[in-house]
Amino acid sequence: MDRVTGVVVGAGVVGLAVARALQINLGGDWLILEQENAIGTQTSSRNSEVIHAGIYYPKGSLKAQLCVQGKKMLYTYLQERGLPFKRCGKLIVATHDEQLNQLLAIQKKAADNGVNDLVLLDAQQACELEPQLFCKAALVSPSTGIVDSHALMLSYQGDFENAGGVVVFYASVNRVLPTDHGFELTMQDNTCIASQYLINATGLSAPLLAQLIEGYASSFAPTPYYAKGNYFTLSRKSPFQHLIYPVPEAAGLGVHLTLDLGNQAKFGPDVQWVDDPHDLEVDLSRGDAFYAEVRKYWPTLPDGALEPGYAGIRPKISGPKDASADFLIQGPQTHGVAGLVHLFGIESPGLTSSLAIGDAVLQLLND
Repeated sequence: MDRVTGVVVGAGVVGLAVARALQINLGGDWLILEQENAIGTQTSSRNSEVIHAGIYYPKGSLKAQLCVQGKKMLYTYLQERGLPFKRCGKLIVATHDEQLNQLLAIQKKAADNGVNDLVLLDAQQACELEPQLFCKAALVSPSTGIVDSHALMLSYQGDFENAGGVVVFYASVNRVLPTDHGFELTMQDNTCIASQYLINATGLSAPLLAQLIEGYASSFAPTPYYAKGNYFTLSRKSPFQHLIYPVPEAAGLGVHLTLDLGNQAKFGPDVQWVDDPHDLEVDLSRGDAFYAEVRKYWPTLPDGALEPGYAGIRPKISGPKDASADFLIQGPQTHGVAGLVHLFGIESPGLTSSLAIGDAVLQLLND
């Protein structure tokens, strides 16, 4: 049986960042086990690639703390590594008078989280920045940006491997048995691995993997919910230079306009609750609703300008009728299994928070 210091299950952006932090700071022999044939093939490759400022999350929440901390760490990391990103900023727009108070509430919530750079613009000022925008008022978030998420993940992987870590693909965990010295993992091909530490960073599958661990009380594992987000792309040149976000919805941030580093625009994600986390086909029937939502802030969006793009699934641990759950980073202090850390419900702003999440897991293990 192969014996290693620790195992991180899941090679998405968060799993890679966590494994990087642990390998660099704790040393030893760490593995990342990934059931797919490459890094970041699920949630991490099906998002907006936005570096979030830390605006919307409740004061004191992990999402707020780790997003604000992670944003600073991420911009520093990207600059040091020479990775592609752009601090393009975004506008959060109120498209009718009833939303003006919501903008003020968002500005206050951001300040509560330590984000003090938001600027309130009237309609004329907003349209001077973006001539094709319609709004009654807008908040400018200058520290919001975009990043090449795959380049970022490759860099995390490179750091991990350069420090001595190994990534193993086609590695699906079937059973986990806690022992006096850590864990014994049985893989789908019946290979066995002994490990002192185990980090569950499987995203959509995290609650399901938790229930495979013998001796872990299933009551500690949250119920998984799957909120699908459909994206449509703009089939022509974008007239916008900033990201455009409507006032947020309950389960998401509305059908917003984001840009990639080539200035190609896409719209989404919407919120479509599904039962199957593998339901990744764009739901074309939702296209009409996209036109309606986008035209609230871009009235001159031409007919036929939107094309189906891609879809992703948010790994939620709160359902359609629940308030959005916070990140749940669950260590031995909660569940009592030494050396075990679960990362549950790491949806947006998980990419932005990834380096800070790595430090948080390191702190849990050090404690």
